[in-house]
Amino acid sequence: MTIRSVIAGVGAYLPEKVLTNQELATRVDTSDEWIVERSGIRKRHIAADDQKTSDLAIEAARRALAAAGRDGQDVDLFVVATATPDHTFPATAARVQAALGRPGVPAFDLQAVCSGFVYGLAVVDNFIRAGQAKCAVLVGAETFSRILDWNDRTTCVLFGDGAGAVVLTAEDGKGTTADRGVLSTHLHSDGRHHDMLYVDGGPSSSQTTGHVVMKGKEVFKHAVVNLADAVREALAANNVTIDQVDWLVPHQANKRILDSTAQKLGMDPGKVIVTVQEHANTSAASIPLALHAGVADGRIKPGNLVLLEAMGGGFTWGSALVRM
Repeated sequence: MTIRSVIAGVGAYLPEKVLTNQELATRVDTSDEWIVERSGIRKRHIAADDQKTSDLAIEAARRALAAAGRDGQDVDLFVVATATPDHTFPATAARVQAALGRPGVPAFDLQAVCSGFVYGLAVVDNFIRAGQAKCAVLVGAETFSRILDWNDRTTCVLFGDGAGAVVLTAEDGKGTTADRGVLSTHLHSDGRHHDMLYVDGGPSSSQTTGHVVMKGKEVFKHAVVNLADAVREALAANNVTIDQVDWLVPHQANKRILDSTAQKLGMDPGKVIVTVQEHANTSAASIPLALHAGVADGRIKPGNLVLLEAMGGGFTWGSALVRM
């Protein structure tokens, strides 16, 4: 028998405030047409002044637990993937744990920027496989609006705030690809590309929060290659073909990246879950937000084979193959 980490529930939360492309065009030299053509983004959600990353994470976690028919007392591990924590310390996950009334169990943050959810899924899966957790909450949550230079049209139009969460439970499997749950995860990083996508601040460098800095063309080139390679790695590890995958749920960074990756893989674009137009790039939150959208509208069904992939600053990138 093999222990599998099964996704028992998915939840999502987007702040009420919406910032459209038209509104952004009154602030910086841009237009709705320019943004849509280059990114596919039509709007993004912005956290209220009194909302922290933990507030978004807590709401998404509550909704995921409700979908799983569980409550905080069932959870023995909390992991929050975020690049925009409430504070330098303690971990945002500790706030989530406290809000859900489960003191004493492990709770920690994980930072791999846009790849954070895939990295977090690998970590939680290993906890469950090792028998150290039986019910875990994994959240991807970001308030990226707090680290944007709103005068820089090359970055401020691309990002938004939000949170998505999953509840993962331990279940017995047979060790085949027919099992429900996480079948495999594949993680990578290359720190040589630090300067292509980073935040120009931090506690030990500038003692400030800083803003996102990005070389868009270079990031695009690396993203298409790395994401396609990560997908192929997951397929090869499980001896399945792209045609056997029911849905690709990618990091929602840019519609052109999503289209180019699908084309490079020879995948039907109709099998790609795309939500970037609704909330822009929400970093670690984007995969669970897209996953929730697919589950909520009935496209992703129990038993479906789902491939997750992401790439973020660092560079970090990775993939995961999951049967729902």
